[in-house]
Amino acid sequence: MKKIVILLAAAGGLALGACDVDQTKNGQMPDVDVNVTGGQVPEFNVTPPEVTVGTENKTVQVPDVDVKVPAENAQ
Repeated sequence: MKKIVILLAAAGGLALGACDVDQTKNGQMPDVDVNVTGGQVPEFNVTPPEVTVGTENKTVQVPDVDVKVPAENAQ
């Protein structure tokens, strides 16, 4: 479970690090007096990275493994 959380956090950090973020409007604090007017939150344009995912068939050689079961455990 701990490894999954670490893996997800690392993947999220990598995904956020690959984005291009440009601030398009500055933030503004609200005027604070008896009559409070709303403030303004900053606006951002976020361009995510282009990701190309594909598959490829490969042949992988694996070793030949012989398993010997003791006669007392064989049924």
